[in-house]
Amino acid sequence: MTIVEIGLPKRLVELTLDGESVRVPEGATILDACTAKGKSIPTLCYGDTLKPANACRVCMVEVEGSRTLVPSCSRKVEPGMVVHTDSERTTHSRKLVLELLGSATDLSTTPHVDEWMSACGADPSRFGPPAPPSTDRDDRRPGEHEEPDGQTAATVRQPIKVDNPLYVRDLGKCIMCYKCVDACGDQWQNTFAISVAGRGFDSRISTEFSTPLPESACVYCGNCIEVCPTGALSFKREHDKREDGTWDEEAQTQTTTICTFCGVGCNLTLHVQDNEIVKVTSPHESTVTRGNLCIKGRFGWQHVQNR
Repeated sequence: MTIVEIGLPKRLVELTLDGESVRVPEGATILDACTAKGKSIPTLCYGDTLKPANACRVCMVEVEGSRTLVPSCSRKVEPGMVVHTDSERTTHSRKLVLELLGSATDLSTTPHVDEWMSACGADPSRFGPPAPPSTDRDDRRPGEHEEPDGQTAATVRQPIKVDNPLYVRDLGKCIMCYKCVDACGDQWQNTFAISVAGRGFDSRISTEFSTPLPESACVYCGNCIEVCPTGALSFKREHDKREDGTWDEEAQTQTTTICTFCGVGCNLTLHVQDNEIVKVTSPHESTVTRGNLCIKGRFGWQHVQNR
């Protein structure tokens, strides 16, 4: 007989969310309460398999009695807490954050960002020309690009790094959310192949001494791609199809199966377009993988299409 250990039941905490009473388990976050109530809160640096980094500040909400806005992804609920997610203060904050991100970063492959900007009336062009799409070659200093009139506009434009056949690093789309660093570090992979280099405006995600990826400690698990919210890290196949204009997520089907390379039983979700596997993810709710894979599960599917 199998014995399943069941933890102690959690006490329910009651709070007021946008004028409505909500009850959630003790230890839940404001974002959890919003999700339970069906309220959509924009998030970028939040990952359901990672500890909150509180980096992007897009999910800020107003709590009565608090001097400042608080990040809903990490702030735990308290009995009697009164939360406002759509007040003038939160809307203004979210608008400003999205405008600053949009003016300095290429958000063209960030899901839902256009909806968020439209909802709060964000206009990144208020802070100058928008960040252009990254290019394969750019000899200017990181932080600058040349405008047609000869003026220089501040951006985080960087050349696209294609130094391996598996995935592409387009750091012009990076918002420094640290999710890839956490996934590569002590929260999941414990490889520590990447970290934050530089300070201030020169901060960037980098390998040790900026060595090419194949010469770094990277084991190509691809878990950094899994958690990247903006497309700064992407499958080489996805990058190529986006470049030639054939990438079409609406035409893709998703099928979850079991990896056959070993006996661990990792779950794979195959993304298929035109009868071709274009990328592989893993369900975050899987008790085996929690969204994480190794190089074989993430990238070892080319033999399926070797016709």
